[in-house]
Parts: sequence; structure tokens; C-alpha cells
Amino acid sequence: MFVRWIGCLFLAALGFAALAGGVMGAFIGRLGFFPVLVLGVVLVLVFAAMITGATRRMSRPMDRFIDAAGRIEAGDYSASVPEWGPRELRSVARAFNSMAARLKTIDEQRRSFLADVTHELRTPLSVIRGQAEAIGDGLYPADSAHLAPILDATATLDRLVEDLRTMVLSDAGNLVLHKEQVDFGALLHDIVESFRPQADAAGVSLSSEMAENLPSIELDPARWRSAIGNLISNAIRHTPSGGSVTVSAATSAGGIVTTVTDTGEGISPELLPHVFERFVKGPGSSGSGLGLAIAHDIIDAHGGTLGIESRPGAGTNARASLPAAPRADL
Repeated sequence: MFVRWIGCLFLAALGFAALAGGVMGAFIGRLGFFPVLVLGVVLVLVFAAMITGATRRMSRPMDRFIDAAGRIEAGDYSASVPEWGPRELRSVARAFNSMAARLKTIDEQRRSFLADVTHELRTPLSVIRGQAEAIGDGLYPADSAHLAPILDATATLDRLVEDLRTMVLSDAGNLVLHKEQVDFGALLHDIVESFRPQADAAGVSLSSEMAENLPSIELDPARWRSAIGNLISNAIRHTPSGGSVTVSAATSAGGIVTTVTDTGEGISPELLPHVFERFVKGPGSSGSGLGLAIAHDIIDAHGGTLGIESRPGAGTNARASLPAAPRADL
């Protein structure tokens, strides 16, 4: 576009020079040399003013781009440029503003992510430090009762670090699955039983309902254990004492459907559309807000789907569908 403008100005200058030469040649014989010289100077000044105005009109959009780019480089992602002028210039301006908006969103997500991670790390670290200092100062004996909070907080940190690692790998498209042929029913039974102590401690009834002759299936058992474990852990954590959590599995359309149903507090309609987003959790939740996001990513990597149905006060139903055959793109 800029080259076109320069070409137009050059052609205009040639035309003006030819026209001025012809006019001046015609007038010299009639008016004399000096008046024609004055007229020529005036015409040159007029043309120079025209060129200056055109150059400014061309350079003004570029100046705006340079100014906005400098603001973005300095961290001000609200910078934008007017979307007006020739079609090519409007197209570039729209692309620039879209880029600035994406950078602003990414920066806000980064700041929010760091704040959330800092908050999630602070709680278990505070427990570890407080208990360790009390034991070191002799306020608490170094017995199992006072070491248990340290071990629990350490386990919380370990889960958080592993969840963050899984999340980073998933976002980068580097979540590697180590698949093998497994007995799905036996694997799911082991996963359920590993959460029985947590359910008993919370006063929640945990049961399983497995269809007969569940087929063997190819999946990553460690990743699948993490995904279904997050669903069960969430269900137990959000079910009051005296409630129940039921884990069921059945074949469906050549695949396997795993359902985790609880009689807990349910999820509000405002929160439900966002449950698979990072660090999203309800008021008063003690979790990290990563569980459902991690489960969703792992199930999706296996070629399956995860759906959540819930109503406040009516419990939650999480349904993980896994195809019997892996996707061709895995």
C-alpha cells in the first residue's frame, strides 16, 4: 500500500512538472521571465504543500501503529488503533487489535493462574510449617497424631503438583498416554476401594455397581485412575455426612460408560457451565479447582467424553464415556 502511494506521488510529480513546464513556456513570451518565475515558485510551493499533506496522511496510521506497539511492548495491552482508511489498512488494524486483545486475555489468565497457584500452595505449606515448628519447639510431641497433618498436607502438595504437571502437558498437547490392555472392571473396583477410607471418614456411603462381563480395554491405567479418582473425590467432598456416592459402569454403544452419582449439595446453574475451567470451584470448596479440568483433559485424550449434570440440593451425576476402540488420531 505504501509503495502504491509513493508511485502515485511520483507520477503526480512528473505530471505536475510537465504541466508547469508547458504553462511557464507559454507565459514567458507574453509576461516576461520574472512574473513567470514568481508563478513557478508559487506553484512549487503549492505542490510541496500537497506532498507534505499527503505524506502526513500516509504516515499518521503508521505513527499510530508504532505508538500502540510501543505501549504493548511496555505491558499496556489495552492499546489499539483506529480501524479506518483503505481496505488493506483496515485489515491490518483489525488484525493488530485482535492480537492486542488476545495478549490482554493471556496476560490476565497468567496473573490469575499465578494468584490461584500461590493460594493453593500457601495452605498446605502453612500447615506443614506450623506443625513442624510446634514439634521443633516442644509444644507438640512428635507422635503420629501431630505428624498426621504434615503428612496430609504433603499429600495435598503432591496431588497439586501432579495436577499442575498434567494440566501443563495437556495445554501444550504433550499429554502422553501409556496404554495397555486392562480389565476395566477390576481397575474401577480398585479405584473405588482406594477412596473408601476417605468416604468412611466423611460419613459417606460409597458403593459400586459393575455390569457383568465388562470388556478389557486399552487405556492408560494411571491416567484413568487419576481422572475417575478426581470424580469420586469431588463427589465425596461435596456430599454431607449420611449421604451416598455410587460408582457404576456399563457397556454402551461398543464402549464403556462410568457414572459417579452423589446425593450432595449439587452445583449452581451459574457455576455448572464453567466446571471444566481451571481453578473454578464453588463457595467454601476445599479443593484446588483443578480436579474436573484434569479429569476432562484425560478422558478427552482417551477419545472419550465427560458430562456433568447437577442441580442445587439434588446431587451431581458425572458421566465418563470411553470408546472401546481408540481414536485414529491418538
